[in-house]
Amino acid sequence: MDVREIQPGETSSAFLAMKELRTHLSDEADFVRRIDEVQRPEGYRLIGAFDREEPDTAAAVAGFRVGNNLADGHYLYVDDLATSPQFRRRGLGTALLVWLAREAGRLGCDHLSLDSAVGPERADAHRLYLNSGLRITAHHFERRL
Repeated sequence: MDVREIQPGETSSAFLAMKELRTHLSDEADFVRRIDEVQRPEGYRLIGAFDREEPDTAAAVAGFRVGNNLADGHYLYVDDLATSPQFRRRGLGTALLVWLAREAGRLGCDHLSLDSAVGPERADAHRLYLNSGLRITAHHFERRL
């Protein structure tokens, strides 16, 4: 597997893996437009793990951004981390998290963080995060408007 940044113009390569996590995604063109025209200008970046046999489709993806705030200082925040079902349990999530941690260090970030939903279906993801050195440090609260 090759882990690399997904550039504008190849955003569609992330669609199949990403829709495993973001199940509301149904239209590839809308996904590409949202990433390239809305989120990238706000600082969102994408990386993917690519199987050498299928170099045009990411087997696993991570979307992230770098920011600053008073609570966390300079941070790298992982918005999305997903693996296509046929590629799970092959270490791709770990490889993406290693790449992200290195990038955070390269950028001088104080830490790397992410939020993850709760429930029994998230147990594998939580195990990955804990085994990768992430710790549960907060509760996330939200209110739909």
